[in-house]
Amino acid sequence: MIRKILIANRGEIAVRVMRSCREMGIQSVAVFSEADRAARHVLYADEACLIGPAASKESYLDIEKIIQAAKLHKADAIHPGYGFLSENAAFARRCKEERIIFIGPAPETMEAMGDKISARKRMIEAGVPVVPGTQQPLQSAEEAVRVCKEIGFPVMLKASMGGGGKGMRLIYKEEEVVEAYNSARSESLSSFGDDTVYLEKFVEEPHHIEFQILGDNHGNVIHLCERECSVQRRNQKIVEESPSPFITAELRKDMGEKAVAAAKAVHYSGAGTIEFLVDKHRNFYFLEMNTRLQVEHPITEEVLGVDLVKEQIRVANDEPLHIRQEEIAQRGHAIECRICAEDTEAGFMPSPGVIRQLTEPNGIGVRVDSYVYEGYEIPVYYDPMIGKLIVWATNRQYAIERMRRVLHEYKITGLKTNISYLRRIMDTTDFVQGKYDTSFIAKNAEQLQHPVSESGTETENVAMIAAYIDYLINLEENKSGLASDNRPISRWREFGLQKGVLRI
Repeated sequence: MIRKILIANRGEIAVRVMRSCREMGIQSVAVFSEADRAARHVLYADEACLIGPAASKESYLDIEKIIQAAKLHKADAIHPGYGFLSENAAFARRCKEERIIFIGPAPETMEAMGDKISARKRMIEAGVPVVPGTQQPLQSAEEAVRVCKEIGFPVMLKASMGGGGKGMRLIYKEEEVVEAYNSARSESLSSFGDDTVYLEKFVEEPHHIEFQILGDNHGNVIHLCERECSVQRRNQKIVEESPSPFITAELRKDMGEKAVAAAKAVHYSGAGTIEFLVDKHRNFYFLEMNTRLQVEHPITEEVLGVDLVKEQIRVANDEPLHIRQEEIAQRGHAIECRICAEDTEAGFMPSPGVIRQLTEPNGIGVRVDSYVYEGYEIPVYYDPMIGKLIVWATNRQYAIERMRRVLHEYKITGLKTNISYLRRIMDTTDFVQGKYDTSFIAKNAEQLQHPVSESGTETENVAMIAAYIDYLINLEENKSGLASDNRPISRWREFGLQKGVLRI
């Protein structure tokens, strides 16, 4: 039985895994870099271990340091979270060699599905539809030009070991092929240590739909329905929802069966995701498989009432699935927004810094998966995501209304965030009507970057600034003994809004 788990990750996912561990009576061990000494996952864990400098390659990506930390703290298992080493077959294999349970699929499965070309071949054999494209790695730019002509433009050039939009290029005409081929290979080599690329026909007006799957070590595999992930910027997801407003019940059944077939084809064990592209005519094609927990997994948990981390741990304990496919039914609607420390007006550049003030929303149907607190300094070394804001309601309209409310309540000062940008997404007609695909951000770029009016937000910000100035003035007067009216330091003298004018 697993009694202690080392979480080989940081940030919100580390905290999220630890919460499930605590509910299950399992001890948790945090690993941290020099930059994360004061991080919440370190403070929350039962035990913690320093594993190196701030740079990921010398800490969170150092397999041997993490293995040694697990042995030092006598951890029975390692949970990789997502990102970092979560899909690294060599890491999973080292865990097995040290008799440490890796909470995830077998290394052979990760290798089979981590290579996108290999995955395409397996899916074809399993009867899962794939996008037309190459079955072998491209050997030269000249071959890429020839294949593009055969498939027909537009085409998508992809890194075989890629993910997160890296090593990916959309090509519309022959003149773009050579530059795209060279830049994609270079980016893939620097990001994944492999420059293998391949070509697929670009599916126009596609929806990015993923199915959560769950398998055990006894041959059982189920799917836990879909997530709509089409609100993307440069192939990076921003907003996700479940159920998808585009998927019909019949299509859900068909795609779910294909997702299970895909997982069974590689003897999948644990939680994973089968990603599909669905065109405007609702034809669907296998895109890739993620052999780990996804960032957006909470919306599946909200609509199904299933704790996916607990399920991962039970499977790692060699327990058979206790959920049957016929018991799976979506209830209500959930939406997730990724809250990031970034400057949306400066090309979404990361905006690290110290959080001066933090007010997280709450209320019925609200969940915040985060790792920050007031006074915490977001490091420059890692992903700028602060956390995830998730809402649930009985239907999609109510979920959107709830998300608008909680985004209004969410306050972070001291650095720039994308909260205002997310508010504008919730007000965009295409999103509200559920009539959007992966081109949503591009089609609505002007409205999202330059809103017609945000006077309410501006007035609220002015009010907050004015209140703080009043507080400072009162504080100084009380310290110097100049206050004549003996008013409390934190009281407002007067606050009113008349004809849009703030009065103090």
